[in-house]
Amino acid sequence: MFKLVKVDTLSYKTISANKTTVTKEWVVVDATDIPLGRLSSQVAMMLRGKHRPDFTPHVDCGDNVIILNAEKIKLTGKKWTDRKFFSHSGYPGGQKITTPAQLFAKDPTRLIERAIKGMLPKNRLGSVLFRNLYVYVGTEHSHKAQKPKEVIINQK
Repeated sequence: MFKLVKVDTLSYKTISANKTTVTKEWVVVDATDIPLGRLSSQVAMMLRGKHRPDFTPHVDCGDNVIILNAEKIKLTGKKWTDRKFFSHSGYPGGQKITTPAQLFAKDPTRLIERAIKGMLPKNRLGSVLFRNLYVYVGTEHSHKAQKPKEVIINQK
C-alpha cells in the first residue's frame, strides 16, 4: 500500500553562520533629510545582519556601515527641544539633562550613534556590532579603499 521513501536528511540541516563563513560588505548611507528613527532602525538592522538569509543571532554577520551627512539629519515635531536625555554620574546631584539640540550642537555624529546604539543588543555582541559603524559630517570618508556600495534608505 504505502511505499517508504528514504529522505535525504542532510538537505534539511539548518546552516548556522560563523566568523569564517560570513562575508561582510561595506555600505554607504546618506543621511540627508531622513528622520533619525527611520535611519537608525534600518542601519541597526544592517549592522546586525538581519537582512541576510544566513542571519545567526549570536554571530556578527552584519555589514560595515558608513553614514555621511550627519549634520543634515531630520527630527520631526518638537523633538529637538522637548525630548530629554538623562544621565547620572552616581553622585548626589549628579543628574544631567541634555536635549537633542544641545547634543547636536556639540557633535552631530553623537546623536546618530546614540540612536543606533540603543537599537543594538545590550551585551558583548552589541559592542562588537557598534564598532562596525562609522558616522561622518559631510560627504568625505576615509574608507574608499574598501569600495563601499551605496544604499538608499526608504523614505515615506
